[in-house]
Amino acid sequence: MHRTARRASGGAALLLAATLVLTACGPQSQGGGGDETTGTSTETDDGGSTELSIVPSVQIDIEGAEVEATEGGDPADPAGDGSAECAEGTAIAMAGALTGPNAALGLNILYGAQLAVDEFNAANPGCQVTIKEFDTEGDPQKATQVAPQIVGDASVLGLLGPAFSGETAATGDVFSQAGLLSLSASATNPDLTKNGWTNFFRGLANDAVQGPSVAKYLVNTKSFGSVCVVSDNSDYGIGLAQQITEGLGDAANDECAAEVKTGDKDFSAAVQIISGADADAVFYAGYYAEAAPFVQQLRDGGVDIPFVSADGTNDPQFVSQAGASSEGAILSCPCGPAPDEFAAAYEESAGQAPGVYSVEGYDLATVMLSGIASGVADRAGLIDYVANYSGDGLARTYEWDSAGELAAALIWIYEVQ
Repeated sequence: MHRTARRASGGAALLLAATLVLTACGPQSQGGGGDETTGTSTETDDGGSTELSIVPSVQIDIEGAEVEATEGGDPADPAGDGSAECAEGTAIAMAGALTGPNAALGLNILYGAQLAVDEFNAANPGCQVTIKEFDTEGDPQKATQVAPQIVGDASVLGLLGPAFSGETAATGDVFSQAGLLSLSASATNPDLTKNGWTNFFRGLANDAVQGPSVAKYLVNTKSFGSVCVVSDNSDYGIGLAQQITEGLGDAANDECAAEVKTGDKDFSAAVQIISGADADAVFYAGYYAEAAPFVQQLRDGGVDIPFVSADGTNDPQFVSQAGASSEGAILSCPCGPAPDEFAAAYEESAGQAPGVYSVEGYDLATVMLSGIASGVADRAGLIDYVANYSGDGLARTYEWDSAGELAAALIWIYEVQ
């Protein structure tokens, strides 16, 4: 039998059941720190300026076909019914890039989770939960140093993260052996659920869903007959590029396939290869820190074919850093757009509007909090709770199979406009 999440009450702070997705199809906001806006001003050829934003376009299925975006039913409310009781010092952890070149992706998750914890604590005086932050910088080596700190903290009942695929692969055995729930809002490499970890659950579609879906969308809907696939050397980039290339079939142009490295800023070699190819589009498998200078150099090199990327690039920092070169970019994501009322509450809490994975951070923290509210008081109990969980969130329904994958998940296509 599946445990069912507590539902949002009429007096809940966010009234989250209303107008879940399509009312939220406004621009995604900046991620990361500082004073952020909902768009990025870029200079036009005539000296004026225009504001670019990442805007949800369509939702697609595994065949790349557009499907109607459905409202998420009755999303679970982290506040619950206000009757939760738990031990003093009860905590959950969040691990991911909180500093470094891709920090916006980790901070989006953290801020979403913090909003859920704040709402829970405000409604439940008998159970005050702390969210403990662990910065991995998105680096697998740094993550292996941080992981023992997390498992060594007896107050931590569950982990939201790690955020990136590489750091998840590097630390998975540590969390598995410690019997600590690892609930990731963003790690999408398909191989992560093939390690036999009974404590690991993925809160969104993996790249074995994203890759073929997007590839078929590019071929069947966008009618791209030749696509250059460029990958960074991260676990995420390598896995996604493989899935995209296989999904493209004959449309994957081997002559302009290229590899780069995380941290690269000079992409002249890849630009030269692509500029000499008769291609309809370029797909980049990697993160925004490299995607931004890459697309700039493509445009500066006279390559004006569509630039396509996925969730690692789908953050307003890509737009901010790439400027006018980002206009028209097609960005996929297994993440869902932020509903309006959630976005307002998030911005008030975080001081910036939500970005990619903010909704997932909120939803997955809510799942853990509902377990604690149900009486779960140890790590094993929280793993069992999640394994048997079934309930709606803001982004989707959360219910996992025996491998830790969602029973059903779809992909969103966004565009920079």
